[in-house]
Amino acid sequence: MNPSSQSPDIPAVRIATVDQLRDRIRRKSKLKGRQADDASLEEVRALIGVRPADGHRRDLLIEHLHRLNDAYRCLHDRHLVALAKEMNIPMAEVYEVATFYHHFEVVKGDDAAPGLTVRVCDGLSCEMAGAQDLLARLPALLGAPDVRVIAAPCLGRCEQAPVAVVHQTPVPFATPESVVHASNSAFAHYPRAQEAINFVASDWAEKSIPELPGHTDYATYRAHGGYALAASLVNGEEDAERVLHAMENSGLRGLGGAGFPAGRKWRIVQGQSAPRLMAVNIDEGEPGTFKDRVYLERDPHRFLEGVLVAAQVVGIEACYIYLRDEYHDCRAMLQAEIAKLQADPPCPLPLIELRRGAGAYICGEESAMIESIEGKRGEPRMRPPYIAQVGLFGRPTLEHNFETLYWVRDIVQKGPQWFSGFGRNGRKGLRSFSVSGRVKQPGVKLAPAGITLLELIDEYCGGMADGHTLYAYLPGGASGGIFPASHANVPLDFDTLQPHGGFIGSAAVIVLGQHDKARDAALNMMRFFANESCGQCTPCRVGTAKAAKLMEAPRWDNATLEDLNIVMTDASICGLGQAAPNPVRCVQKYFAHEVV
Repeated sequence: MNPSSQSPDIPAVRIATVDQLRDRIRRKSKLKGRQADDASLEEVRALIGVRPADGHRRDLLIEHLHRLNDAYRCLHDRHLVALAKEMNIPMAEVYEVATFYHHFEVVKGDDAAPGLTVRVCDGLSCEMAGAQDLLARLPALLGAPDVRVIAAPCLGRCEQAPVAVVHQTPVPFATPESVVHASNSAFAHYPRAQEAINFVASDWAEKSIPELPGHTDYATYRAHGGYALAASLVNGEEDAERVLHAMENSGLRGLGGAGFPAGRKWRIVQGQSAPRLMAVNIDEGEPGTFKDRVYLERDPHRFLEGVLVAAQVVGIEACYIYLRDEYHDCRAMLQAEIAKLQADPPCPLPLIELRRGAGAYICGEESAMIESIEGKRGEPRMRPPYIAQVGLFGRPTLEHNFETLYWVRDIVQKGPQWFSGFGRNGRKGLRSFSVSGRVKQPGVKLAPAGITLLELIDEYCGGMADGHTLYAYLPGGASGGIFPASHANVPLDFDTLQPHGGFIGSAAVIVLGQHDKARDAALNMMRFFANESCGQCTPCRVGTAKAAKLMEAPRWDNATLEDLNIVMTDASICGLGQAAPNPVRCVQKYFAHEVV
């Protein structure tokens, strides 16, 4: 039929020649996008291992990125291309994960890798101890072109303020001299990029991190009755229901900040269909918080036995422990102690995997942590469903903070009344307070629940630091608000601070003296929130940044700030944006004289 005679509603058919069809096939057969080169593939394989028969596990993407980042001091884009090919996942997916976390730095093309990195904590406790002076002086003192000095959010060592980290080695009570000395020492055995293919990242960890002094190792813990409770449960000598009742009757609540009753959580997850999993949160990124690190450094197996007991009672098949990347020395120690436990187990063990965070405060939120364990960007999930029902890898998941599990053995062996028998001012239980700021003796203070700030400072911290009188305090880190000295007799516990506009959270208590300003503390926290927002929701991503800018003004625009507060509180997906207004509102309510 003549094409010109076709109906005008039917387009003419274009007939391709055989040669044109062959040309199209040839063009489609060529791979699009950047291709992995052989050298990069070999370098990646040397660090992550030979591809298993069933392929590399997708959830290990962040672990593989860490190995590359440790070895080459950055993530070269050519290695990301090779890693995507080796793991058989899209390059875009690898890139979006690599660029989400603060501790990964993507370098393009032939750009040089960053030099030795010195991070100086600019969290509130360190800022009060002189962090800004360190940041100003160190670049000139270190001098070398391949040394860079950058500010870092809270490093979880607030009782040692100010703190710097040279590569992955912490420098507590940092001075210009001590940081320079640590930097010089690091250069003596700091691996260069061209040497990376000759070693595995774990070798570098073993060489660069000294043994933690004073921690209870596996043999010592076993010699003093450790793991007897876990073994009796697994062997059927101890009744799991009795243990669960003890947890429910103890009044123990989640000690990561949310405060959900631990025994009730066990009961909920136990009632879900198998297989059930566990995710343990040791990300502890709330500014001012360091209690989990201190307990982990001292007695890792008390926590691990809590993991085993919870796993047996709830029916957990696999446990994933998520440890913040800033705790490099703790990670090396915990890896070694888990290996000892697995080599000589007191009873059959569930699968235990230690996962490494990569510098993202948002991963302290339970669903964001689960996304990160799965090897993804740490973005919070919309709920429902809750992770107790659909959590890690789509399975019912028991999520716990480190310290919650740390107390399990004592509660079961000593009885629930032992734990609930502590308390003041009508409250029950024990609380571990991370205390820093203007006190004589900062540190982790184990005290009765319901203790007041004045009692905590006088009885546990040796009083206020010389030359300082109490002016204000933060009871729960960045999220918990800021209160004046007139509120120092309010009990510090769950549900006691909410009527005043704050909450206890992870019990990170930062004490301010008369020379400090609450508005400066609030600005420090809002800048932290703006830097740590995952960016998933606009109210948090834009609201925190705009609020921080407004708070820099000598006189606050309270009406505009409150508009932002309302939007962030009502429309943010997770607790970061919802809690960000707390310090602002507290300053407006209790310290209005500072911002008018």
